[in-house]
Parts: sequence; structure tokens; C-alpha cells
Amino acid sequence: MFNYLATEFTSFFSYLNLFNYITFRTGAAILTSLFFSLIFGEIIISKLSQIQPIGQPIREDGPENHIIKKSGTPTMGGVLILGSITISIFLWADLSNKFIWICFFSSILFGLVGFIDDYQKVKYKNHKGIKASTRIIFQIIISLIIIYFTQQLLSENYKSTLSLPFFKDLILNLGIFYYIVGVIVIVGSANAVNLTDGLDGLAIVPVMIVALSFAFISYVSGNIIFSEYLQILYIQNSGELAVFCGAIVGAALGFLWFNAPPAKVFMGDTGSLAMGGALGSLAIIVKHEIVLAIIGGLFVLETLSVIIQVLSFKLTGKRIFRMAPLHHHFEKKGWAEPTIVIRFWIITIVLALIGLATLKIR
Repeated sequence: MFNYLATEFTSFFSYLNLFNYITFRTGAAILTSLFFSLIFGEIIISKLSQIQPIGQPIREDGPENHIIKKSGTPTMGGVLILGSITISIFLWADLSNKFIWICFFSSILFGLVGFIDDYQKVKYKNHKGIKASTRIIFQIIISLIIIYFTQQLLSENYKSTLSLPFFKDLILNLGIFYYIVGVIVIVGSANAVNLTDGLDGLAIVPVMIVALSFAFISYVSGNIIFSEYLQILYIQNSGELAVFCGAIVGAALGFLWFNAPPAKVFMGDTGSLAMGGALGSLAIIVKHEIVLAIIGGLFVLETLSVIIQVLSFKLTGKRIFRMAPLHHHFEKKGWAEPTIVIRFWIITIVLALIGLATLKIR
């Protein structure tokens, strides 16, 4: 909205030119989604508590203290995150930018799948929700749609390419097989965030760090001068995605206010799938799919711990970890929940610095 005002009325009111700057609108998007979360958070949590008298169903095979400490906490807190992002985007983003709409609908559609899953869990009072196969099928369909529309907007020269970090000229043209890679990136990102969301504040801060990193990546990728200097692909109009990332950062900060230990609300699959899907979509638009795996390395580790655990048990009958995902392994070892959460945040910060360094080291 404000971008439109700047375009239409700058000639009459010169100070409106400020709204033309992506950096200003990104900062404004952060503050807007943050304030919306803080202002409406208690109201939304209260409503969620009313429709969820017993809160989110807790895994019976999980750590013993979870049944005691986390029982009764409402889920579906992702609606607060998505609501904050929506308000912020409609106020500050350039709504004529099609990349914005792709990422927005990605978060909404993945969030809808998560909402249905959360609703099933609450309705039937179990932690399983809808069938995993059904959930994955819907995620694949959404991902294919996102990839298709993204490729319509990207240049023929690189729409199906995969850039490798640390190598200036090593770019793989995958052709039609890029759809497979794209689906793995988006679906993998969505479910990796979902697996990580097992402790208070554990997933939302890494989401915020990854989104902040991709705000920078989107901005430099969409700026022809910066992209040439860093020797990365120039993605025309992708700079506007920094505003979208800013909205995620602000919404994540606001949600953390209520999700900090002891959590008043869980984001549930509504939030985790939405955020993971959005981050995966961002990565395929700006052509930094592998960098997402580096910056979001914590999500990768959590996912790998589950895969390794399942394969090991099926093949040998033995478990590698005391419990998967990885954060539960450390809980079983006796680590306090805040210790695990903060150390995992630190790991994400380090990985983000490494991921951003790949933009220059090539």
C-alpha cells in the first residue's frame, strides 16, 4: 500500500519517496509484523485455548517431562505468525511483484495443510493428525505449482540451474529434473522445520535467522551492481523479497514473545510447515538452494537424525540416538531444555555466517 502511495504521490509529497526504498520498507515490515504479533497475540492465544481445552496432544513416547510441562498448551499458533506476515506484506510490499505473491501463497498453502493436520490432532486428541502420505502428496503438489510459476518469471538462462557455493563458474543446468530438486528443497524445508519444532523457542529463532539471511541474499541478488560484485546470479525484481523476509523476521520475534519457555502457545504444523515452505520457495527464486541447506543446517541435522534413526532400527534393530529428532536425544542425555535451545540457536548463527560467506568466497 505504502509503495503504491510513493509511486503515485511522490511528485506532490517528496517525503513519500522514502517508501520506494526496499531497505526502509523491510525495516517497516519487521516492526509492523512484530507489533501485530504483540498486540493480538494474547487475544489469539486465548481463542485457541478456548477451542483446545486440553491443548496440543503430546507424544506418549516422548521425554517424560513433556507430558507434565507441555500438556494443556494450545497449538495452531502459526495463525498468529501468518496473520502478522499478511498484514505487514499488504502494507509494505510492492504487490505488483509476482515473487511476493508466490512466497505469500506458498506460506498460506503450506500453512493450510498444517492447519488441517493440527485440527485433526486436536479433534481426535492424538498426535498423529492426517496420514503422512496424504500430507506429503499435498506438499508435493503445492511445490510443483510454486516451481512452475517461479520458472515462468525467471530467465531461460538460469531458471533450471543449480548454483554450487564456493565455485564461481560451476552451475548445473538440470533441465526438467530441476523440478525434482525444487520439490526436495521446498518439501524438505517445510518438514525439516516441522521436525525441529519440538522445544519451546527452538524452531522459531532459526527460522528468523534464516529469513534474515535471505533478506540480505534477496536484496543483493536483485541489485545488478551487488550481484556482479559478488559474482552471483542477478535475479531481476527479487530484491522485493527482502520485505517478505522482514515480515517473517518480525512475526517470528513477536511469536517468540509467547513461545519462549515456558511457552504459552505452540506454532504447530500450521506455523512450521508455512515457514519451512516459505523459506524453500525463497531459495528456489533467488537460486540459492544449497545455501539454504547450509544456513538452515540445524533443520538438516534434525531431519538426518530421524532418517538415520529409522534406517538403523529397520536394518539392524538398533537405535543410533536415544531418541529422534536430535533435540530429544540431548533431552534424554539430561540436558536442560533452555541449554539445548540456546546451543542450537548458536549453531544456527554460525551456520548463517558460513552460508553468507559463500556469497563472497567463490
